Amino acid sequence: MKSTLEALEGNQVKLSIEVDESEFDRNIDKAFKKIAAQVRIPGFRPGKAPRKLLEAQIGVGAARAQALEDAIPEYLTLAVREHEVDLIATPKVELVEGQESGTVKFDATCEVRPEITRPGYEGLRVEIVSPELSDDEIDEAVQSELRRRGTLADVDRPAQSGDHVVLDLEGTRDGQPVPGLNVDEWTYEIGRGWVAAGFDDQITGAKQGDEMSFTLVPNGSEEAADFTVKVVKVQEIVVPEVDDEWVAQNITDAETVAEWREMIRTRYEEMRANQMRSTLVDRLTDSLVQLVAIDPPESMVQGDLQARFQNTVQQMQAQGIPLEQWLQVTGQDPDSFVAGLKEQSEKAVRVDLALRAVAVARGIEIPEADLEAEFAAIATRVGETTAKVRKLYEKNDAVGDLVWQMRKSQALDWLLHNVTYVDQNGQVMDVDDVLGPDHVRDRDDYSHDDYSHDQTAEDAQ
Repeated sequence: MKSTLEALEGNQVKLSIEVDESEFDRNIDKAFKKIAAQVRIPGFRPGKAPRKLLEAQIGVGAARAQALEDAIPEYLTLAVREHEVDLIATPKVELVEGQESGTVKFDATCEVRPEITRPGYEGLRVEIVSPELSDDEIDEAVQSELRRRGTLADVDRPAQSGDHVVLDLEGTRDGQPVPGLNVDEWTYEIGRGWVAAGFDDQITGAKQGDEMSFTLVPNGSEEAADFTVKVVKVQEIVVPEVDDEWVAQNITDAETVAEWREMIRTRYEEMRANQMRSTLVDRLTDSLVQLVAIDPPESMVQGDLQARFQNTVQQMQAQGIPLEQWLQVTGQDPDSFVAGLKEQSEKAVRVDLALRAVAVARGIEIPEADLEAEFAAIATRVGETTAKVRKLYEKNDAVGDLVWQMRKSQALDWLLHNVTYVDQNGQVMDVDDVLGPDHVRDRDDYSHDDYSHDQTAEDAQ
């Protein structure tokens, strides 16, 4: 087999492949064996009739057609591998010569992954919310803590946000009770928004003894219900007076108000830091994709979208939730659901292109020892030998994909440790404070060789 590669306009290349007559004859021979297993020839067991007899019975044309159908994908795969063509869609194949006899020639127009450069990635700035609390935010946190320790007291005034109201609640639809909306003396905190959009507005301003009726759409439903509400009580939270004596008697590990405020600051800032770190990759990739000037290839978007949709449906099925029910609960229709997934897919494709570009620009390569370690890690997770896992990857031409997953993961890791982080006020933040103690490393001595590929291995499966 001989093959040549020609660059075309856009993200396309053309593979021209030629298979000489003697080589293709072996494919015809395989085709005759395949046909022999499907036809019955008197005096021969299925699959045992000789080729010459089959030629006499059915002719060479049928076997040649079968050989073309079976062999062209195999030769195309070899050519793709030889020229390292990064396919992102099924090639369009045109048989040029050899349909009836002689040498077989065919062209394959291939859509390939576009290659981009990232001239601005080294100066990338990522805006995140600083976990540090202002004095006003500390005051709010202290009040929140005190409210949890407060007591309820009846008040003779209109209800307002933050108050607790004791309600007799009745919800009906066409005169029939709506499950979950019929209860006596139910204590509810105004502002929670638990019942229906607009419910809290209806009861805000009501006094003890007031009765009201209105129609709203309950949360988790698409059909309106008729509500009848009686306000039994209006109660406010009375918080304790705080001084050093109260703190010493009521707070573990603190003796003064100042110590307690510092404890609250530490706890809240740790929670905010964890929240910040949980969204850090999304914030980073949001900034990174802004550098991708080209539109993501639709074939890549559709491929990601199909996989994303299937994974979502499978997860729901595993939890026993029909897709239609989930859409109803979340208030989505199928079109908006798919549109949301497609938006995620478009970002994923842009991130893929950008991380590949960063990996190339940084010269990130995967040593054979790291690749072998990755195969071993996958083998441990799936309960197979390392040799078998590697063989399966090689058989499915998936080694290159795995290597690229590892290269992209290392590119992302480099970015996490080397971009500039700024808070909501534009102040530069220390990278070690942003990433936390588990990720601290010297930016000047960074080496991608010590990167952990655990997440990459999960993706590769």
